[in-house]
Amino acid sequence: MSIGDMINGALLEKVLAAPRSGKRRLVALAGPPASGKSTLAETLCEKLNAAGCKTQVVPMDGFHLDNSILIERGLLPRKGAPETFDAEGFASLIARIKNTSEVFYPTFDRTRDIAVAGTGFVPKDCDTVVVEGNYLLFDAPVWRDLYDLWDIRIQLDVPLQVLEERLIARWLAHGLSPEQANERALANDIPNARRVLAHALSPDIKLSNG
Repeated sequence: MSIGDMINGALLEKVLAAPRSGKRRLVALAGPPASGKSTLAETLCEKLNAAGCKTQVVPMDGFHLDNSILIERGLLPRKGAPETFDAEGFASLIARIKNTSEVFYPTFDRTRDIAVAGTGFVPKDCDTVVVEGNYLLFDAPVWRDLYDLWDIRIQLDVPLQVLEERLIARWLAHGLSPEQANERALANDIPNARRVLAHALSPDIKLSNG
């Protein structure tokens, strides 16, 4: 099934009907690495805007800790794991987006492998925000506190074998050798994916993308 097929009229209706608990409607789109979150989030955003609901995507990737901090803590090889993010800073952003009229936030520059402050912006007239990230429904300290902030929770479900193939292909596309791509996928990304799947809080909607 294509991403476009996944976002059908019934899904849009569920999102638009979700009662909001703040100024903006917050949609959590969670899933393991390479599950298709970014593509689905952008497509959902486009369809909501086309339906007359001013919507924006906010990724959690801007809350990666800087490589200098990860090196100091011995966490650089685990970059992308829950402990390599500023979870409290991210939770604070989500609370602000929910009720503050204008909000600036950091984004992640993949080319330079760094978070850049103040490069994202949620304007006053934004009605709905689709937040995408690995750990939005993660049952662990700080992360689980996000659960009640979401107005609707969507989880992408993808078999581990499919994730592994996608992750290796992703690293190959970034110029790594087959050996390096396998190492990056199997030593870090797949363990992160297993944690996401093993410690996920219940979503309102589960979508299969595998």
